[in-house]
Amino acid sequence: MEFHSFNPPVRTLMGPGPSDVHPRVLEALSRPTIGHLDPRFVAMMEEVKALLQYAFQTDNQLTFPVSAPGSAGMETCFANLVEPGDKVIVCRNGVFGGRMQENVERCGGVAVMVEDEWGRAVDPQKLEDALKANPDAKIVAFVHAETSTGAQSDARTLVKLAHRHDCLTIVDTVTSLGGTPVKVDVWGIDAVYSGTQKCLSCVPGLAPVSFNERAQEKIRSRGSRVQSWFLDLNLVMGYWGGGAQRSYHHTAPVNTLYALHESLLMLKAEGLENAWNRHQRHHLALRAGLEALGLRFIVPEEERLPQLNAVSIPEGVDDAAVRARLLEEYNLEIGAGLGALAGKVWRIGLMGHASRAENILLCVAALEAVLADMGAPIETGVALGAVQRALTAEA
Repeated sequence: MEFHSFNPPVRTLMGPGPSDVHPRVLEALSRPTIGHLDPRFVAMMEEVKALLQYAFQTDNQLTFPVSAPGSAGMETCFANLVEPGDKVIVCRNGVFGGRMQENVERCGGVAVMVEDEWGRAVDPQKLEDALKANPDAKIVAFVHAETSTGAQSDARTLVKLAHRHDCLTIVDTVTSLGGTPVKVDVWGIDAVYSGTQKCLSCVPGLAPVSFNERAQEKIRSRGSRVQSWFLDLNLVMGYWGGGAQRSYHHTAPVNTLYALHESLLMLKAEGLENAWNRHQRHHLALRAGLEALGLRFIVPEEERLPQLNAVSIPEGVDDAAVRARLLEEYNLEIGAGLGALAGKVWRIGLMGHASRAENILLCVAALEAVLADMGAPIETGVALGAVQRALTAEA
């Protein structure tokens, strides 16, 4: 077999992630690699922490990016906060709530599941009922923005319920951070994790996390060691802690951190509220085009996540064939359904740098062309006009 340099095609990424990466971020990746204990790099690390505090809207000192993807951010939260025998109430309304359950059980905890329909937000009443039935529960865990369905839950209300019953909270904001409001301090979230490859417009490979003082006290008072050496915050913070004196823990992904720093600078320059508003405006334009085609959203509007749009696949349409043609003919990636929604929905992302008017027009036009060619039961000739009217109305 003969091997060659890998030159990927230029794609438009409108799936559930990764999202389009801004050219400024890609350029930052190519800058010279320096040592991970170099004073200049350490100074940049401090800026990354401060910029993440802005993105999370928190003053938590224990805020930093885990040197691994968003799933490792999830595991960092559970591995440090869940001890053997701890009862954890896990809200599941999609794939990623199920992953929370897996983490609880692997940590030796007991998962009490609160189940909601896929495509719906977590029901606060169900959580309250579970808390009353399990007064010995120590933690409540839920997904703020369920990537598998496009449903967004009321994080503030769920956290308030958990605290009323003296539980800590672990919240997944992988798809929401930078795209819709995430207010860690105002909402009182104890532990939160995210990913860099979605609304932050960065490359995959880092997992921003933040822990408040309540969560840190739980970690300090553990009766057993954290079972993961790599994710043990007592060790990691020797490297990510404040000041110039840092102890070696692992070789940080230097260039990837350059990229995150650049993407966070861009978020700060745009302003969080402007970023949230941009995602919402573009969601409304995409919705106008998709509904004009005759496609139906599976999530009720009041529970819908603007940056992840899940729509039902028309009757008789081959899911994989459509996605393959979009990729081959238009260099456009949209996502398939997961779990119970596999083969039933498409997940169309408008995250970060991908949340642009030209991407919406490309997506709607390409979908119309492919579906019409396949004889799908859609409306033709009206979708692009609907998008344009929505974009103009919101300008």
